[in-house]
Amino acid sequence: MSTPAEEHAPGLASPGGTAARARGLTKAYGSGETAVIALDSVDVDIARGRFTAVMGPSGSGKSTLMHCLAGLDTVSAGQVWLGDTEITGLKDRELTRLRRDSVGFMFQSFNLIPTLNARENITLPMDIAGRKPDEAWLDQVIGTLGLRDRLKHRPAQLSGGQQQRVACARALASRPELIFADEPTGNLDSRAGLEVLGFLREAVDRLGQTVVMVTHDPGAAAHADLVLFLADGRIVDEMHRPTAESVLERMKRFDVVRGATVSDGAVSPGDAVPPSVRGGRTPCPRSPDRRTPRRRAPGGRTPRRRAPGDRTPRRRTAGRHTPRNRRAGGQPPHSQAPGGRTPRRRTAGRHTPRNRRAGGQPPHSQAPDGRTPRRRTAGRHTPRNRRAGGQPPHSQAPDG
Repeated sequence: MSTPAEEHAPGLASPGGTAARARGLTKAYGSGETAVIALDSVDVDIARGRFTAVMGPSGSGKSTLMHCLAGLDTVSAGQVWLGDTEITGLKDRELTRLRRDSVGFMFQSFNLIPTLNARENITLPMDIAGRKPDEAWLDQVIGTLGLRDRLKHRPAQLSGGQQQRVACARALASRPELIFADEPTGNLDSRAGLEVLGFLREAVDRLGQTVVMVTHDPGAAAHADLVLFLADGRIVDEMHRPTAESVLERMKRFDVVRGATVSDGAVSPGDAVPPSVRGGRTPCPRSPDRRTPRRRAPGGRTPRRRAPGDRTPRRRTAGRHTPRNRRAGGQPPHSQAPGGRTPRRRTAGRHTPRNRRAGGQPPHSQAPDGRTPRRRTAGRHTPRNRRAGGQPPHSQAPDG
């Protein structure tokens, strides 16, 4: 449905000025020896009215760059501007208002409100801000994205591609200066993904919008006017009028450089070299499919994992018997009763371990039936143990 950027004739899009820019942008997580540098002194300009894609290996800082440019994350050092406004020194309330009025967002997970229909989701940011939408502009956006017959449907009644088109319309409805799209086709099939990319391309060409898209897909990057390549937190290359093939070839070079060392001579001066390679250290070896090999036991075999119900049987000592392994005569072992239960241990000639009596009589503290009687005090009487005359004790009334 859609074609790369080089096949599109620009419509309303006329590059002029910058929609966003950064100087010396640095973002670090943690501190001291454990600090991780996500962005390392990045200088970048986002041209107005252009479609810019950001690509690079996993962990190169693509999403971090987008979040810092959009004001969603703070910076450790450097300056960021949205239009003519520097956002690095703004307070939270001012930054929130600027994002709401000047920036549109598209995310991989759509983030639609399930209880609102498509039109209500599209106008939600303006409803929160207390502003009425520009009906002429809103109608143009809805027509461009092909949503006229879906405005009364809720998200559960829409396909994945239709939901992403609603999210795209929501980002465009307030006519922002800049739209950030983070993997907008990540949850879509190839056909729906091509539709969304085509609509983003039309938003730039026909509606004059500015789009910055983070993606891993060379085919998606081919719809952009410019592709920025990041590695180790720095912009190491850029490509104008990209094609899917040229982007794919450039991405393959990252894999080659990651597995090379400086002494191998496989790294050209223009290549992006990871810090471990720059220092002359060989990266951690990986298997051909780039996965770290499993650890194996000294014998070379991987130990078997036991399931939760797979218990190791109890050890049995020679000469011991269990109900399943009895003596030759078929009798249970001496430590078990005929029913398979272990009887209480009794001492010869004793009734209890603590109280012996000659003649085999029970201790004085137990009644003949084996129950311990209530302790009675000499001279005291209860209703159950009265005096010989049958009179109640002096502590009780005659009626008991």
